[in-house]
Amino acid sequence: MLKCATGLIVSNISIFNFSYLYDFFKIFGYSHFSKTKKGLESMDMILKTTDLCKNFKGQMAVNNVSLNIQRNSVYGLLGPNGAGKSTTLKMITGILRPTSGSIKFDGHPWQRSDLTQIGALIETPPLYENLTAYENLKVRTTMLGLPDNRIDEVLHIVRLTDTGKKRAGQFSLGMKQRLGIAIALLNNPQLLILDEPTNGLDPVGIEELRELIRSFPAKGITVILSSHILSEVQQIADHVGIIAGGVLGYESQLHAGEDLEKLFMEVVREYSKEV
Repeated sequence: MLKCATGLIVSNISIFNFSYLYDFFKIFGYSHFSKTKKGLESMDMILKTTDLCKNFKGQMAVNNVSLNIQRNSVYGLLGPNGAGKSTTLKMITGILRPTSGSIKFDGHPWQRSDLTQIGALIETPPLYENLTAYENLKVRTTMLGLPDNRIDEVLHIVRLTDTGKKRAGQFSLGMKQRLGIAIALLNNPQLLILDEPTNGLDPVGIEELRELIRSFPAKGITVILSSHILSEVQQIADHVGIIAGGVLGYESQLHAGEDLEKLFMEVVREYSKEV
């Protein structure tokens, strides 16, 4: 039976606990891991995962991932397609149950009631294409028991106040993404999770979304942004984690002038070969 554990040999692949790897590389000077924990312990964390694992029928999709998400910041979760980014986010949002490991939200063990404080846009925005932006949001406020004035507030935040009677099916892809974010913001969440939000957008749509995401920390909203587009994350994120082969190979504050592409490729080469 496949389990997530220190030193367990599974199908001739050795799986190690992340903290053991950190101690090893700290001693022997591996730069990625010496940076990974730097300064993170003292930060105000809104979300923290510890040794998070997900196993699908004998295949380890997420292997001992320990994320540290600072409050009121933008965290870029980078990785190639199939690296385990979406699976990790689905565990944080309760869509998938972890095989092992733990999640803490706002200082306590994650529980389903925390979803009232977590907004998420994972994969396609959940829109009724025959309804207007206002009507799409009205459906959700009715279901959630929220006041209608919240609709105007989130439409203003995502800059969709002038769409009138235009139906969502007639929106550009960028407008649909922003409407999806508006839906995720209705509950006034502390944490907003966006999975590949710029996929398919033109340069104008990307720029609009970038400005929107950067505005959230000042509003008291922490953002986890999952992407495989390095340039976008570098322009938006305060901190970055790089996942490859289901393993979080790097986590640190993002510094100006840092060669993120070089760092990304080093991590991908190191950990993709382990799966």
